[in-house]
Amino acid sequence: MITREIESDIRAFEQNAALYIETNFSERTDALDFIDFHIIDRIEGLPTNNNLAALKRKAEHIKCKLEKINVLLFARLRENIRDGVYTGSSFKKMIEKYNGYAIADSQQLNKIGYDDLDVFINGLLSNEPVPEPTRSLTPEMVFYQKTPARAVLEMTELLQFTDHDVFVDIGSGLGQATMLVNLLTGVASIGIEFESAYCDYAETCASQLNLHGVSFINTDALEADYSCGTIFFLYTPFGGTMLQDVLEILHNEAWKKAIKIVTYGPCSAVITQQTWLECVNGCANDPYVLCVFNSLNSR
Repeated sequence: MITREIESDIRAFEQNAALYIETNFSERTDALDFIDFHIIDRIEGLPTNNNLAALKRKAEHIKCKLEKINVLLFARLRENIRDGVYTGSSFKKMIEKYNGYAIADSQQLNKIGYDDLDVFINGLLSNEPVPEPTRSLTPEMVFYQKTPARAVLEMTELLQFTDHDVFVDIGSGLGQATMLVNLLTGVASIGIEFESAYCDYAETCASQLNLHGVSFINTDALEADYSCGTIFFLYTPFGGTMLQDVLEILHNEAWKKAIKIVTYGPCSAVITQQTWLECVNGCANDPYVLCVFNSLNSR
């Protein structure tokens, strides 16, 4: 019975012509996950026989064909980014085209965790292998997690970015949020990152995509220069006194000019307690909601 189920699943993928249409990225991603976890892994957990070995080869062949479609797709899209074809609204439309929904769709933005959009952005922005970290974190630093792509897209929908804005991602990791904001809005974007391997990776990705408005600085957040920033983003890169000290640095910047702080994750609940900030979007007690804070000191 198990063999018949596996044969039926493989046949369904072979006959599903929609999977091989380039624009059906999400459907293809779901198929690849199913092939990996419900066919290949399942076969590997069963006693080996010639029939199962043949089915495994078929599944691996289908997987290879589907992955090749994505590889060629991402290579072409990256070339278009390098050539300046996708910027601002055209970049947004491209994302919507391959992910099957509008960026402003609240039902998509309110999800928790990662989804096919993150898989798409991972493949789109780079084909470089992700490096291992080389530096030990201090006790208050949080281990790196990518910002869910939909949170970055929501941020660009919520905020009215202007040509005078400079976006600063504090704890930028592999640089995806920094690059996405630049591609979606055209504003200068800076990533501040403690881990040198991540910073080097992000710089390489931005260079390969010809993103002249993107830069990365390898430094401790407590030592960074924030004087040019107007919009600051934190996906809870650290907590405790380090977070309070960075907020005090930003507070000093807010005396000179109006700034916005955008947060995601547990740090939102801490930042909402700052008397010099006003939460104008989101519920700060929900770590899965994007929050936007305006500074009050410059009024």
